[in-house]
Amino acid sequence: MFEQTLASLKTRHLYRTLRGVSSSQDSVITIHGQVYRNFGSNNYLGLANHPEVKAAAAEAVMAYGVGAGASRLITGTMTLHEQCEAALAAFTGTKAALLFGAGYLANVGLIPALIGPDGVVFADRYNHASLVDGCRLSRAAFKVYRHKDLEQLGRLLERTAPGTPKLIVTDAVFSMDGDLAPLPGLLALARRYDALLLVDDAHGTGVIGPRGRGSPEHFGLPHNDRLIHMGTLSKALGGLGAFVAGSSSLIAYLQNRCRSFLFTTAPPPAMAAAAIAALSIIDREPERRAALWRHRDRCALALRQFGFDLMASETPILPIRIGDPAAAVAVAESLLARGFLVPAIRPPTVPSGTDRLRLSLMATHTDEDISALIEACRQAGRIHGLIPS
Repeated sequence: MFEQTLASLKTRHLYRTLRGVSSSQDSVITIHGQVYRNFGSNNYLGLANHPEVKAAAAEAVMAYGVGAGASRLITGTMTLHEQCEAALAAFTGTKAALLFGAGYLANVGLIPALIGPDGVVFADRYNHASLVDGCRLSRAAFKVYRHKDLEQLGRLLERTAPGTPKLIVTDAVFSMDGDLAPLPGLLALARRYDALLLVDDAHGTGVIGPRGRGSPEHFGLPHNDRLIHMGTLSKALGGLGAFVAGSSSLIAYLQNRCRSFLFTTAPPPAMAAAAIAALSIIDREPERRAALWRHRDRCALALRQFGFDLMASETPILPIRIGDPAAAVAVAESLLARGFLVPAIRPPTVPSGTDRLRLSLMATHTDEDISALIEACRQAGRIHGLIPS
């Protein structure tokens, strides 16, 4: 039944397999007994393996057990969930926050709660799959605008009948391109046309902004009832889960209307404890974020000087455009043979013809790691004809 599809994927170099990691998630990992420098993780600040974060999670397991046992509205709301939500609200500068089990759960529940069949949702073409699926589940009219194209979005909004509920949906940091959404322009359009703006800040939380508060801080945008801020605990914070931050009325509304919050077991209390510890470290150790950006700037400068196409990256996500799935896999395997894990990204994750490698940097990489990566990329790039010999 499935063999024909699998064979087709293999023929087109789009077949995927899993890699079993037998070590902690850090700048160096072990896969099938082999040690690699890890440039494929979203653990941007290295907090997934931080002693304080691990200790907080372990202590929570001993005090609260492993699972929450029920949904939040039954018996699943534990003290740690409430403490974590208060910490996230303080971190984002909002009145309240709400925890979800994962970013995907948040988006597929949040969007249908915000917009319905009588409304229109406007989405960036490069949005994450969870945002796309949330838009489809809402049953609202679904309008896609060209990547970061404010002019086209403005025309689409202008053509929408006055009084129609409207929701603009965007990633803040586009996870496969590493560029930033034009949030000030999006918020201006939301105000002009009486729309809500949902910002998925999964790859911005803890990473961008003067204090790591994410995209609203980076752009100097005040939080208000029009801007809805979603983020994750699973990337820079090193754990698992997601949150929505905003007004008290928004959070109360989601507690009553968001199906992916209402009808699922609460996140493990240990993940809430880990997030609280991670938020504290982000505040106390700004040098982690500084190291991450120092590595990013050094690596981006060197690779661009070699002639690699890093697309429009502005963040510690550095895509290397290749354009062909077979070639992308070949270069990734070449780097793996040199001891570097750099994943090949192919359709449907990215549009056809934009196959790439996706480098993601971490604060816990050493200067020597970065030097070695730059040299390995230079060698692999020349062998595979990506840069001049």
